[in-house]
Amino acid sequence: MLKTSSEQSALHRLRRAATPLLLATALLAQPAFAVLKPGEKAPDFSAPSSLGGQVSTFSLNAALKNGPVVLYFYPAAFTTGCTIEAHLFAEATDRYKALGATVIGVSADNIDTLNKFSVSECRSKFPVAADVDQKIMKSYDAVLNKNAERASRTSYVIAPDHSIIYEYTDMNPEKHVENTMHALEQWSARKKQ
Repeated sequence: MLKTSSEQSALHRLRRAATPLLLATALLAQPAFAVLKPGEKAPDFSAPSSLGGQVSTFSLNAALKNGPVVLYFYPAAFTTGCTIEAHLFAEATDRYKALGATVIGVSADNIDTLNKFSVSECRSKFPVAADVDQKIMKSYDAVLNKNAERASRTSYVIAPDHSIIYEYTDMNPEKHVENTMHALEQWSARKKQ
């Protein structure tokens, strides 16, 4: 989806301003290494979620009945890196849908915060789930080493049979969409053979 030059310029300025902060964050808050690797089964979960400010319950099991799921964990709504990542996932949502995939973001933020985040930063394109007790992030080993109350920036692609197709952990938000999209495209191509 093409953006206006002012939208592109604003996103570029946000990315450029965030680079030093992202590097410092990456050095200070190294994520745990995700133990769920390709071929392992993804733990099922249900959680309150918000899509466009509307609260519902997201169920991984139900979503997988419709196709693969891109599950991404992020530290906190409205922080610079998480805002960039939400924008990137929002921009790519239609491409994920074309591949039959559902996107869900998960953080320890409460549902009131996520209602706002889902509208402003996720642009009402995909749901974000509240994991206030950190049970989901712990079951996926997506917890920051330096702050166990926050998720690491970890993305998974999960096949309809609950198997992990792909895992990526990096505090820099720039490659999560590109990498999960590539993994999903490769999986989709193999399914067609």
